[in-house]
Amino acid sequence: MTLTFSAWVALLNNFAVEKANFTGAEIGMLQSLREIPGFLAFTAIFVLLVMKEQTFALLSLCLLSIGVAITGLFPFEIGLYATTVLMSIGFHYFETINTSLSLQWLSKEEAPEFLGKLISVKAFASLITFGLIWLMFTVIEIEYSTAYLIFGGAGFIIFLLLWFGFPQFENPVIQHKKLFLRKRYWLFYTLTFLSGARRQIFMVFAGFMMVEKFDYSAANIALLFIANHLLNLYIAPKIGRWIGHIGERKALTIEYIGLIFVFVGYALVEDGDLAAGLYIIDHLFFALAIAIKTFFQKIADPKDIASTAGVSFTINHIAAVVIPAAFGILWLYNHSLVFYAGAGMAFLSLIFSQRIDAELKLHRTD
Repeated sequence: MTLTFSAWVALLNNFAVEKANFTGAEIGMLQSLREIPGFLAFTAIFVLLVMKEQTFALLSLCLLSIGVAITGLFPFEIGLYATTVLMSIGFHYFETINTSLSLQWLSKEEAPEFLGKLISVKAFASLITFGLIWLMFTVIEIEYSTAYLIFGGAGFIIFLLLWFGFPQFENPVIQHKKLFLRKRYWLFYTLTFLSGARRQIFMVFAGFMMVEKFDYSAANIALLFIANHLLNLYIAPKIGRWIGHIGERKALTIEYIGLIFVFVGYALVEDGDLAAGLYIIDHLFFALAIAIKTFFQKIADPKDIASTAGVSFTINHIAAVVIPAAFGILWLYNHSLVFYAGAGMAFLSLIFSQRIDAELKLHRTD
């Protein structure tokens, strides 16, 4: 997943600007379309009526790889929208099942550290991807279509190896195969919603700012991503252990206070190097979002995990469907307002996160 999706992300803004002539309005619309499959992630529970989670996850990886492989063949608005949706269906269904299986297969004690290790593994795969992209666009100088085909094709080959090389693993608890919203999970739903809104500011507009405002090339963006993932490779497992030690409320409090300063910095920055520093700090805070998952694991009925993973992914993407397109229009008027809105979202997250300890105590009593 990381190999293919990281390539898509690293190349997207330059490909969209240089080949498809996108402005903030088009990139916002593309990102809204990309998030629609995430909004529909709750439908995963219906697919699980006819296939196992592991099978579904692998088929999702296959679809993701095909979508990335053909992206460079359609360097125009409608074509880029279509390949994005195809890729996104695979990505979002995989991430839904990935979350579900991780929380089912890991104990509450080992989950924070292990989820940190998973981020480290993703960082390593991303480093390989971004290093290859830097090499391709500075030394070899290949076309975007060739780069997309190489990474998407590699992802498809790995899918085949996973399909034929691994047995089916059994889940420890039979999962509910129906949709529901439970009152006891209200805080998890709220933090998930706000996390989805914040993620869009980073994913859509922070990277686009680096290309449009500061003229970063594809090779420059790849180097920036390499710096991000080098830090995550080392820090993410330690963050996981740290969350297990200090607790979810303190970890998220630090994240949200830091994000307020980062988003205000985005709004005011006029120097490309300083913007890159903010971008790296912003990316580091993503590892702290492990705390939302481990908070849910502590309050959840084990039978609810698969269904709630799908529902929460949909909740995460309610804002994600609306924000890119709406904020893309706002971007044309004033870049800074987009980032001030992000700071506001981080402030709301900070307020709600202070309820975590009270909810944990309540459910321990139950």
